[in-house]
Amino acid sequence: MLYPIAQKIMMQIDPEKIHDWVLSFLHKTGNSPFNKLYAQVVKSDPVEVMGIMFPNPVGLAAGLDKDGEAIDAFHKMGFGHVEVGTVTPRPQPGNPKPRMFRIKDKHAIINRMGFNNKGVDNLVENLKARKSDIVVGVNIGKNKNTPIDEGKQDYLICMEKVYPYAAYITVNISSPNTPDLRSLQYGELLDELLSELKEKQAELGQQHGRYVPLALKIAPDLTIKEIDAIAKSLLKNNFDAVIATNTTLNRESVAGLLHADEAGGLSGCPVMAFSTAVIARLSQNLGTKVPIIGVGGINSSADAKVKFEAGATLVQVYTGFIYQGPPLIQNIVNDRAI
Repeated sequence: MLYPIAQKIMMQIDPEKIHDWVLSFLHKTGNSPFNKLYAQVVKSDPVEVMGIMFPNPVGLAAGLDKDGEAIDAFHKMGFGHVEVGTVTPRPQPGNPKPRMFRIKDKHAIINRMGFNNKGVDNLVENLKARKSDIVVGVNIGKNKNTPIDEGKQDYLICMEKVYPYAAYITVNISSPNTPDLRSLQYGELLDELLSELKEKQAELGQQHGRYVPLALKIAPDLTIKEIDAIAKSLLKNNFDAVIATNTTLNRESVAGLLHADEAGGLSGCPVMAFSTAVIARLSQNLGTKVPIIGVGGINSSADAKVKFEAGATLVQVYTGFIYQGPPLIQNIVNDRAI
């Protein structure tokens, strides 16, 4: 595979510019002979989670393909699932540029994208247009200018529109780049949001004749007390899964490095320990009642193994995938059998 050579070139280009270029290339080539440049065979390692059969336990985390433009290309790479989004009811440009920064020495990225996306209606058209049968989750959020006390309406709007086309839906309340969003992770606001989403799920299930599971994506920057409270809410509201975790605001491990002081969420190797600690605590609380999808800092098959041992049933990659390329998927799946 040509990825090591391509990566050296890509790392010399502005991270958001190369991200956009690569997505455009993958969109155009996903169903063309050019997909041989990145296609690979990943052995079958099926896992059933949320009532869905995943062909292998490695997924692409939300944020890389926000608008669902390259789903078929990621299928060719061998991902067991792809999570698209975060998508909002209305299109929004996100935060001012520059808003994505590499910290190469730590295999990390800081981003403050701000849920930039073309809106849920555009995403639905892309979901309809995909040709592969890969498991696709849709990550939903609220628009920046929607007041936090009205945020649940944005989630309900997105949920209703993507429900017929998603294998599962993820409720993102943990991005650090939308003002006050993380406040939805606590107390009555969380219970109220989860309760209303479950009511909507039941209504849509009857309407469409199919059950689409709901997952909650949470932050790594939580106290034990806060993790325990979230677990309690997940159990109380019969949520189908939890994704742990999003990016961190902690900068200890990158202090003094170029771009370390940029605002935004830090992803990649520095979030590994935080994410794993949240997974382990959730696992203590949830047991086998609510499956955990582990994400954050997976840069190798050994990292994925740590997530599985902590309690994750599936894993997702993003920053590690940027630094390691498609072989990371093969490595994780192959090493699980050893």
